[in-house]
Amino acid sequence: MKGHLLRNPRVWLGGLILAGLGLVLVGPLRWLFDYGALVEAIRSWGNQAVILFVLLFALTTSLGIPATLFPIAGGAIFGLFWGSLWSLLGATLGAIAAFGLARYLFHDWLQRRLGHHRFMERFNQAVVANPFIFVLAVRVTPFSPFSIVNFLFGLTHIQAWHYSLATFIGLIPSIVVYTWFGVAGDQLLTTGNLLPLVGASLSLLVLTLLPLIWKRFRKHKVNTPD
Repeated sequence: MKGHLLRNPRVWLGGLILAGLGLVLVGPLRWLFDYGALVEAIRSWGNQAVILFVLLFALTTSLGIPATLFPIAGGAIFGLFWGSLWSLLGATLGAIAAFGLARYLFHDWLQRRLGHHRFMERFNQAVVANPFIFVLAVRVTPFSPFSIVNFLFGLTHIQAWHYSLATFIGLIPSIVVYTWFGVAGDQLLTTGNLLPLVGASLSLLVLTLLPLIWKRFRKHKVNTPD
């Protein structure tokens, strides 16, 4: 009986959800929703700040918990270059871990509940048609449901290396922009300079509009005769 319970995906999923809630409510993940507390905590880690930042970012992402504040905090603490690098590493590792959980631990259970939905069918079709480009396009969009998408890709037949590489490359623009917000916010507080924050905001706007611009460009190209 005990062995059967341990092999039941519901038990694992329930345990992960409870662990995630516990970390958010009473553990280190309570900082997820408090930017000031997150920055203060990371600074207090001293020489271990980088490794703990990356691991906590990855853990949070793998559990499906939103971690938008991490790259912003990384920019304020580590600067634009290093903050972007450590955030990119944490986000990518977390996305790969969530993908692995969905594919190897919860696949059958999730497939029975989500596989018949029309959205999932269309999602699968898009992945099959062009796996690398599709993942890349999804990752470039800054406001895509990052945590949910990680698990959805695990239910498809995409190769892990396609998913991992496209995720790493596709996350670069949004990670850099969010990190820039952290740098700009820190500069605003210390020097009163508003220009970096304006630049970061405009960059986020461009990044948000980019998929729409690309879609209209492709539509125009298809409708334009040679």
